[in-house]
Amino acid sequence: MKTSVGGIIRHEIKSLFELKKTERLWHIPVLASLCVGIPLLAALYFGRLDFGLLACMGGLVILYMPAGPVDKRMITLVACSFGFMASYAIGITFSFNPLLSALFIGLFAMGVHWVTSYFRLPPPGSFFFIMLASIGSCAPFHLHTIPHRIGLIGMGTMFACTLALFYSLYITRKLPPKKDPPLVRKEEYSDIVKSLIVGAFAGISILIPQLLKLDNPYWVPISSMAVMQGVDVRHVWQRSFQRILGTFAGMGLTWLLLLLRLDALGICIAILILQFIVEMFIVRHYALTVFFITPMTVFLAEAGSAMTEDPRMLVELRVLDIVIGSLIGAVGGWFLHHRQIQEQTRRRIRVTRYVLTNLKNKRLFR
Repeated sequence: MKTSVGGIIRHEIKSLFELKKTERLWHIPVLASLCVGIPLLAALYFGRLDFGLLACMGGLVILYMPAGPVDKRMITLVACSFGFMASYAIGITFSFNPLLSALFIGLFAMGVHWVTSYFRLPPPGSFFFIMLASIGSCAPFHLHTIPHRIGLIGMGTMFACTLALFYSLYITRKLPPKKDPPLVRKEEYSDIVKSLIVGAFAGISILIPQLLKLDNPYWVPISSMAVMQGVDVRHVWQRSFQRILGTFAGMGLTWLLLLLRLDALGICIAILILQFIVEMFIVRHYALTVFFITPMTVFLAEAGSAMTEDPRMLVELRVLDIVIGSLIGAVGGWFLHHRQIQEQTRRRIRVTRYVLTNLKNKRLFR
């Protein structure tokens, strides 16, 4: 037992210093940084940085661009663009009430996770849809501004789709797309069970920070959903540990950057550079990615305001939010990948469906 525990510890320590190999082209990090940075710089030029912050979040749809022919790339991106706008719309529409917000975010997360699983959407999967809904749910509720804010998300997705079109026309000529492998469907009820768990923990991660009166409570569900992206229980706990560790280290970098008292232009450039670094490391090392994504997300969240007069307070608040979210995500990931829980839930769904089908048949033959 001691040997196995020591082996696990050594393996985890080794994983902290190991960069995974990847065949991902450097083009994607460049595209992602442009889709985030250009809307910010354009909004800064016109004196409305708050507009740019929403538009650049829409620009993250570029991360869903698949490999393959141009038509497949564009159809996927356009569909995801509508999903981005719907996600933010659902979040902000129910932001006036914490309980309703948690309920509808939970239902939405369940639905979007099922859809992305059914169509086998590769990573980041349902993450950014739930992220946008969470951010919208924590925004101040002003009915007359909802269409305007959704439109800014849409403008960001349109800009990303335009860049993706030109890039796809170029890259498919240079590197002809390979034939897609056939889709392999999972067991009929597997996606339903996992979607129920994701939806439940998305609602919980929205409700808890609201009840605790935390500042910017969307950090909790974002951290929770990021951790639950793990492929198995061990991977989930590993991501939780690495996210907390990367956050502590990343907040040190954030504190140093805040001490520089960057102006608005400096913040936009920092976000652009950090986005490029994040996309370079996201498939190679999770903790290192979190180290750079922490200051980037803090700048994205705080750039529309006057930042803060006390960097230490900001750092402490964000660490608390992310630790709470990571722990919720670790528990959610345990439920998500627990075989016995999944099997019992699938069995109950089958029984319920069988009973409802029999009741329907009896009514038809009366």
